[in-house]
Amino acid sequence: MTDILSGIRVVELASWTFVPSAGAVLADWGADVIKIEHPETGDPQRGLISSGVVASGGGVNHFIEQPNRGKRSIGIDTSGPDGLELLMRLIETADVFLTNLLPDSRRRMGVDVEQVRTRNPRIIYARGHGYGAKGDLASQGGFDLAAYWARGGIADAYAVGDGSYPPVQRPAFGDVYGGLAIAGGIAAALVKRERTGETSVVDVSLLSSAIWQLGMDIVGSGVTGRDIPKFNLEEMPNPVASVYKTRDGRFIALVLLQSDRFWSEFCTRLGRPELIDDERFANAVARFGNRKECIAKLRAAFESEDLSHWEKALAGFGGVWDVVRTAHEVNNDPQALANGYLPRVTDTNNNEFAVAASPVQFDETPLRLTCAPNHGEHTDALLTELGFSEDEIIEFKINSVVL
Repeated sequence: MTDILSGIRVVELASWTFVPSAGAVLADWGADVIKIEHPETGDPQRGLISSGVVASGGGVNHFIEQPNRGKRSIGIDTSGPDGLELLMRLIETADVFLTNLLPDSRRRMGVDVEQVRTRNPRIIYARGHGYGAKGDLASQGGFDLAAYWARGGIADAYAVGDGSYPPVQRPAFGDVYGGLAIAGGIAAALVKRERTGETSVVDVSLLSSAIWQLGMDIVGSGVTGRDIPKFNLEEMPNPVASVYKTRDGRFIALVLLQSDRFWSEFCTRLGRPELIDDERFANAVARFGNRKECIAKLRAAFESEDLSHWEKALAGFGGVWDVVRTAHEVNNDPQALANGYLPRVTDTNNNEFAVAASPVQFDETPLRLTCAPNHGEHTDALLTELGFSEDEIIEFKINSVVL
């Protein structure tokens, strides 16, 4: 946590990962993020562990922890007038209202832009969409596998192109990226309000996030009039900007974009000095023309030794390279740990574990994070902040208005 957004309050009426991950980023930056959950069901992701859909270690629901750390949770049944009024009372105290409700649900519930701004004219209204605020699909929901990975073109970009199935994205892959975009948009809207007094409606969709992330391919295909060719590791235009397998089944990524600058030293470290003066590979143009042969030579070299050998051989090399790591290995990556990218938190059950910090740091200071709240953990405290007495809070609970 940092104090960059200290004093900013966010009311989040959202579930799953896409929009809640935006709230997590804002909480990382110091905002007071209040997560509104239904008193009985809570965020649907709370049920994924017990349902067996995802695995958990030590009772930690990482699908809740990662997009909800640092928040406060209040359980409110917003479907009735009393619960809606409590929500509006919270909105009156907030700087930002953050939601992923579909348009019809927002209007039916009474929390659309005009309705919210009637209670708080200065609030920034932020919406996460599957497909955007306009067009035929504006009212359609969309998880990231559909709206981001599939429709946004990313699945096809990573497909082999031989008619086989495209790869399926990793969990929440587009959600967390889109959530970061929402957080950035909210931060910009806060600056605008500070300078001009004007509020904004912030819109980010999973589709727009994919288009931005795949922009080089999408713009390039629009310019050329055809899809960008798929990556073919056997025919990479620059043989030293590719991935190579080692003898023990690991992989090394090379990114020698100025290949002529590094070719001689690279071949020496590779233990193949004879390739330096081979006229087929003498410069970038020659290597492009003979790329299949060059790639075959480099593959044979890398496959002759284990990863540990190549880590020593390439240590101190001026060209950019790195090892393809697994997610589990990243947990112990010394560079990630040195920079505080994986801070450890402790939940209410005394489980200690690492969470992935949002990527922005301020003043070279790692973020200090706290765990996600339990379902409705802060209901009493938040209602007390709104001025309700203990008897009134009990009455709300008796009437199932709050958890």
